[in-house]
Amino acid sequence: MRNIKLIIEYEGSGYSGWQVQNGSQRKTVQETIEGALAQILQEKVKLIGSGRTDSGVHAQAQIANFKTKSGLDCANIKRALNSVLPVDIRIKEVKEAHPDFHARFAAQSKTYRYTIVNDSFASPFLRRYAHLIKYPLSITKMRKAGNYLIGRHNLASFQAQDKRKRPAVRTIKRLNVRKYKNLIHIDIEADGFLYRMVRNIVGTLIEVGRKKLTPEDIKAILKAKNRIYAGPCAPARGLCLLEVRYKRG
Repeated sequence: MRNIKLIIEYEGSGYSGWQVQNGSQRKTVQETIEGALAQILQEKVKLIGSGRTDSGVHAQAQIANFKTKSGLDCANIKRALNSVLPVDIRIKEVKEAHPDFHARFAAQSKTYRYTIVNDSFASPFLRRYAHLIKYPLSITKMRKAGNYLIGRHNLASFQAQDKRKRPAVRTIKRLNVRKYKNLIHIDIEADGFLYRMVRNIVGTLIEVGRKKLTPEDIKAILKAKNRIYAGPCAPARGLCLLEVRYKRG
């Protein structure tokens, strides 16, 4: 059996997230690609993603792998996939992976970017990819608040209710808040993410930026380990999976 690795880019507005939802009629990115692979390879394959993205969330470099008996070379798999997939999903790279490579379990870290338009209006070209905030935001305060989140913490206060119980301790390796003209980018790299963790962190940083919370309130929010103490969940459209890092693959 060959192990094939994909690097995938998608615009998530039209999908109910990455992960297949059994019994649901709503389409997902995973099942769309699995359907295309079945058509091309003439066999049913199980696509393993580096992690799930929520409904409406985008990706510039989602990583996935699958096992196949097919002898079709990687260049032709890529060409065939991009010819049959809808235009909002594109396969950037197809390569042979180590037999033991697992897109989810082998991941060392992931980086997400959240985009905010801080202006009185947003360009129509950004309406699907950014969250419009019309009131002024203090970037200095947002950065200071973000610094309190860097490191290994129990992040239960930023974890939405999930179907499955998951450990809440994660390591945030990097959290950058940058502004260019009217665009604010919040980049978060961590060794793992809880359900809606990034969007809940962003919502909290926005509250700090508008001075509803102080940067120092982040310490109390972390200590509380309770979702009700953090800010609101930011909309999905502003979130994009930028990068997944591996030791090998």
